Amino acid sequence: NENANETARTGKLLIVSNRLPFTVHRRQGQLHLEQSSGGLATGLSSFYRTYDALWIGWPGIDKSDVGADRERLTQQLLAEKCFPVFLSRYDVDEYYNRFSSGTIWPLFHYFPLYATYSNTSWKAYEKVNRMFCDAVVEKWQQGDTIWVHDFHLMLLPRMLRERLPDPTIGFFLHIPFPSLELFRLLPWRVQLPEGLLGDDLAGFH
Repeated sequence: NENANETARTGKLLIVSNRLPFTVHRRQGQLHLEQSSGGLATGLSSFYRTYDALWIGWPGIDKSDVGADRERLTQQLLAEKCFPVFLSRYDVDEYYNRFSSGTIWPLFHYFPLYATYSNTSWKAYEKVNRMFCDAVVEKWQQGDTIWVHDFHLMLLPRMLRERLPDPTIGFFLHIPFPSLELFRLLPWRVQLPEGLLGDDLAGFH
């Protein structure tokens, strides 16, 4: 209806990716924000500033290093149109290094011999995707459009679909998607596509 269309036009764009366009460092006891150098952060950093947008992602610092500065850092990032998902070293090692980079990345790039399969890292991947889901649910309002990025968050669209009332969700995969002959090697070959099927529109590299 007309009211729903007006709400859709006035909603925010929530960009969700593994990393924020800012990386946080602690130097001499103080937290400092620096521009992230990754391809996704670089490619979208100027784009999201032209919209009524909020970027949700990991700020690149272990949550134990944030400590009592968590609320102040969150407000500092919100001033830059960003919202942090704080991860531990364990989360990053298992979800990012072992599963995203050690399982999905080589398999999807047609290097199955380099892919490793660990149920521990898969559980961490699920856990971190749920943490991102919690962050999006906290900031989402009716009419917002959610744009999820890349292989680190392939479970997120379905999780969001189950938590939010009729959200608009897009997803873009920034790496190749493998043929069935390779994809079937993945022990979680059912869960990942089910996660992606939670979106309204998917784009592929």
